[in-house]
Amino acid sequence: MHITEKQLKFITEIASKEAIKAHQAERKLQHKERHDRRLRNIKLLLRNYRGFKKHCEDVKFEIDEINEKIGMVTVDSEEFKLESIKRSKEKTLIMVKYTEKMMEVYKVLCEQDEDPDEIRRFQVVHDLYVSDKKESVTKIAERHSVAERTVYRDIDKASESLAILMFGIDGVKFK
Repeated sequence: MHITEKQLKFITEIASKEAIKAHQAERKLQHKERHDRRLRNIKLLLRNYRGFKKHCEDVKFEIDEINEKIGMVTVDSEEFKLESIKRSKEKTLIMVKYTEKMMEVYKVLCEQDEDPDEIRRFQVVHDLYVSDKKESVTKIAERHSVAERTVYRDIDKASESLAILMFGIDGVKFK
């Protein structure tokens, strides 16, 4: 079988177009996965916020204690473990403080928005995840006179907004 130059050019063009389509689809999928991971991380952070905050209550004292122990430890592996624990505690404290700050920013943005649903979204996330007293989805839905499903939608939309605040441009999902 003999392929002419015209046929070869045609095959090459089709193959090139398909390769470009496949590359674009792959990039789109990677971007979506990155965005989905950030949303999942925001939701995980919110769900665990109270635990992190509780963990941080005495973290300054604990870090000072660890620093003292590091000075007394002579075994390198033990010092490494203590440094690792110290770094973990410091990162948790930083993330709690950052989350608190972003929740404050989110509240201001919601209060400035003319859409009353925005402030409700903030209140839903705050009452469910951040406030000192955790409330159930049912109670929150009743207080705002909405269905429980609306509360879950509010959490999703608020998480989108918080992802943008916390991750900047990397939190934006481009269509």
